Amino acid sequence: MATRLQDKSAIVTGGASGIGLAIARGFAEEGARVCVADVDRARCESVAAEIGRGSFGHALDVRDRESIHALISDVVARAGSIDTLVNCAGVFGMQAFTDITGEEFDRIFAVNARGLLFVTQAVVRQMLAQGRGGTIVSIASGAGRRAAPGAAVYSASKAAVVSFTQSSAQELIGHGIRVNAIAPGAVRTPMWTQVDGEFSKIMGVQSGDAEALQVAATPAGRLSTPEEYVGAAVFLASSESSYVVGQTFNVDGGLNLG
Repeated sequence: MATRLQDKSAIVTGGASGIGLAIARGFAEEGARVCVADVDRARCESVAAEIGRGSFGHALDVRDRESIHALISDVVARAGSIDTLVNCAGVFGMQAFTDITGEEFDRIFAVNARGLLFVTQAVVRQMLAQGRGGTIVSIASGAGRRAAPGAAVYSASKAAVVSFTQSSAQELIGHGIRVNAIAPGAVRTPMWTQVDGEFSKIMGVQSGDAEALQVAATPAGRLSTPEEYVGAAVFLASSESSYVVGQTFNVDGGLNLG
């Protein structure tokens, strides 16, 4: 059995569904003890019980600084330390550019950018106190590389993830903390139904056509599955990527090159 993360303590935000769930499972299979952190406490605990290896759930609202601090305290109390953080909590939304509202801007940035920043900051402070380094893996998006029509705010929030990754990586590598990110393409998760509906409405196409358009634009010729991001996440969290710093890996079926 592979054990590239043997005896490591990892937090996966957004770990109760989608890519986060797949990564939480993959980390446990690689020997990590995982804190599954998400807004749904019951779902977090159910996933943690499923993946085993001493994993546990913790209800987390990344928009709330007190909720973040409670997460750090709970993980340190249960696991003794934090070795890896995977920032996977995220929300999606589309509006025509002329219809963007302040409320929608604040909703998306509160989770995708502000929440990610302050969760990472809190984990990094704990890692610095531990004095033995660690790894951060954030889930950006292909939309953060190449903005999508109708998704100006979402795209900008994910571009912020790429920028946070680059800046923090340069600051923290001297402390042995490596920060990297993954930019997924279109993924068949529960969120895809929302993407399809909102995209179809904005672009004036039939529901379901969004997938056909996405597939046609992707050299791999299909949507991805959450499990196809586990390998990259394990690699970036493990010692195998010891010389990888500040990178955002495109895992998108060839949609974005370079």
